[in-house]
Amino acid sequence: MLLSKRLSPTHGLVVLSLLINFSLWGQDSSIPKSTPIPRTNTSDDIEQDSAIVAIENEIDTFLKAGESTKALYTLIKLTEEYGHRGNYSKSYETAWKALSIADTNDNEVVKSHIYRRLGAMYSFSKRKDEAIKYLRLSRDIIKGLVEKGKMKEEYLLNNYYTFVYTYRGLNEPELAKKYLDSCYIYYSDKQNEVALPYIKFEEAYVLREDKKYDEAERILIEIEPWFQENAPSYLVLVYAYWAVIYKNTGQLKKATDYYKKAIAISDQYKSHMDFTPYIHEKLAEIYRLMGNYKDGYTHLNKAKALTGKFFDGRSKNNISLMEIKNEYRLEKERQQEIIRQQRMETLEQQDKILMLQRIILASSLIFVIIIGFVYVKHIRSKHRAEKRLLEKTKALEMQKANELLETKNKELAASTLQLVEKEEFLKKLKNELQGEDGSVKISEINRVLKSISAGNANNWEEFKLRFTDVNKDFYEKLNSTYPNLSQTDQKICALIKLNLSSKDMARLLGISTKSVHTTRHRLRKKMGLQRSDNLEELIASL
Repeated sequence: MLLSKRLSPTHGLVVLSLLINFSLWGQDSSIPKSTPIPRTNTSDDIEQDSAIVAIENEIDTFLKAGESTKALYTLIKLTEEYGHRGNYSKSYETAWKALSIADTNDNEVVKSHIYRRLGAMYSFSKRKDEAIKYLRLSRDIIKGLVEKGKMKEEYLLNNYYTFVYTYRGLNEPELAKKYLDSCYIYYSDKQNEVALPYIKFEEAYVLREDKKYDEAERILIEIEPWFQENAPSYLVLVYAYWAVIYKNTGQLKKATDYYKKAIAISDQYKSHMDFTPYIHEKLAEIYRLMGNYKDGYTHLNKAKALTGKFFDGRSKNNISLMEIKNEYRLEKERQQEIIRQQRMETLEQQDKILMLQRIILASSLIFVIIIGFVYVKHIRSKHRAEKRLLEKTKALEMQKANELLETKNKELAASTLQLVEKEEFLKKLKNELQGEDGSVKISEINRVLKSISAGNANNWEEFKLRFTDVNKDFYEKLNSTYPNLSQTDQKICALIKLNLSSKDMARLLGISTKSVHTTRHRLRKKMGLQRSDNLEELIASL
């Protein structure tokens, strides 16, 4: 299973270099494809080592030039350099210094590398929980960048490789095997081959723990030339783990030779010096099995001395580490506590402001609702009052109109009766004139008779005018409903409207009562009325 994509030019060299350098015991810090220069300085004063001084000067140069990213990667290199020499206190403090700069630099990739280095250092002292915590922080950063499309998923290879060698150092081969599978998933033959020998070395460890010694040795034989050419200081680990295979298979002489080769490489390159106590201890055990107690005792004393130097809490190199003396971390914790307190105060203040806003809003809402309710109630009351007043006014106007109509109808009826009486008088007069003997001139009689006839017609016109004035729409409704009525029919309808009797109608019209009945009968036929229909009610409704 191989990685599918090549690392980007910007980060590839740095990331792959860091990948090579990150091993449980602190691996070679050389650049890929280059051979480290052997160091001849044997001084016990590690801080004065020329390589350390050179790296520190390089860091100062980058910081003065404002190139914080380059300074950070160089600080990581210095952290590893201290780790090679077993000076975990300096390695630890340098890593935290790098993290403080990374916080201001806001470079997530660099932070990921620093977290990986811290995880490795915690694993040296078997502080598994702390180690895994920082390794996961490193992995989660890269995962987040991959998910956002800011990095390719190949970069996850470095994180999974770190988990592999960490679990190897913690002697948990099953977990190491799990993450080794992930390494092969994210590895590709198209990628720089520099990382593959390191992955194969971890595979050899897993096979050895599965007691597949032949397969494990075959892999070590395959990768040995590459390390001899590119990273010889890493052969300290290769030969030491190779020696374990020979010991487990009963080849004690070969195991002794490979342990000695590992010690020689460590002395030559001043690399993995913290691993040499383990080698001397294993050599002492082999010499004991071989019956060579003298050499065994010698190596046991060396193991004890080196263990005290690198791992004893009383060692000058490790006192500050065991005390976790770390100004950055303490300051960081104080700052975080201050920030936390400020956030709490801000949140409390925001809660108070929010509560006050809600109270004001609720009060305003309640006030608006009350005002709206009062206003609506007032409007409704006003509308009801206006409606009642309008209805009262309308009723009063209707009452007045009806009273006026009734009065005018009464006046009209009285006038009509007067006309009837007048007609009767004239009729009587006419009869008398016609019945007398020649006491009056014939011409005079004719004149009076003509005047009486004309007066009769004028009286009806006067009645029609008064009737129309009181009942303005009557004739219009009558003609529109019954357009075939004659002039006489219309007169009868008007008199019926006034509720006059047939006798009064006959006297007013100058006809007999029988003629009135005959006219009413014809009128009912023209109006299409049945026997059950009431003529008076019909005309009254017009």
